[in-house]
Amino acid sequence: MLLAIDIGNTNLVIGCLKDDKILFKARIATDRTRTSDQYGVEIKNMIEAFGVSVGDISDCIISSVVPPVFNSVKTGVIKIIGKQPMVVGPGLKTGLNIHMDVPSQVGSDRIVIAVAALAEYKAPLILMDMGTATTIEVVEPENRYLGGVIFPGVRLSLDALTSRAAQLPGISLDQPKQVIGKNTVDCMRSGMMYGTAAMIDGLIDKIGQELGHSSTIIATGGLAQFIIPLCSHEIILEKDLLLKGLNIIYKKNKK
Repeated sequence: MLLAIDIGNTNLVIGCLKDDKILFKARIATDRTRTSDQYGVEIKNMIEAFGVSVGDISDCIISSVVPPVFNSVKTGVIKIIGKQPMVVGPGLKTGLNIHMDVPSQVGSDRIVIAVAALAEYKAPLILMDMGTATTIEVVEPENRYLGGVIFPGVRLSLDALTSRAAQLPGISLDQPKQVIGKNTVDCMRSGMMYGTAAMIDGLIDKIGQELGHSSTIIATGGLAQFIIPLCSHEIILEKDLLLKGLNIIYKKNKK
């Protein structure tokens, strides 16, 4: 059984896979102050809460975009499973042909998502991950990873707005009833939700014009399920690309 962990800026996504099937997926808040012991205990408790025995885990793979947290999580995992995890980074086989100025600087989560998408869909692809940041990446035929776009995620934008505008309250990200809000909260919701959807639609149009052709569009990430239904383009929602991609990369590289 494989333990797969993606360390994001807001959450750790944790899952166990057996025979390419995801047994469970869970999230733990990313906390830069936690020690390796704390992460180890929390990961162990989360695994066992879903009825999986730590003793059944044969290996682990980790991807991370948060260097200060990575070592604590890695050491915590070693303490609970007694093995060195595989780490997504330069030197691992991914099957991607990365056309970036500095390929080693591409976030491991973006690589993992691209690998997972290519296993299920045919390029050309436009891939979105909606988390702390919203990323858009472009993959062309022959697994050519061209690059993409990064902009602040919905919650990050909302936090910035409420912290810098004294009279604007904190709000939940419920779907607005209409674009034109009739009160402050609805106006903010409309701006965050429809505004992000309009930005995504506009960027997809610009990318299509630059490429000169249409692409299959896929979205993942914790906030995608709230924003994608508001977009005008046909976008496929895939909730488990991170875990699927980690599993594929592990199989490509295991000895």
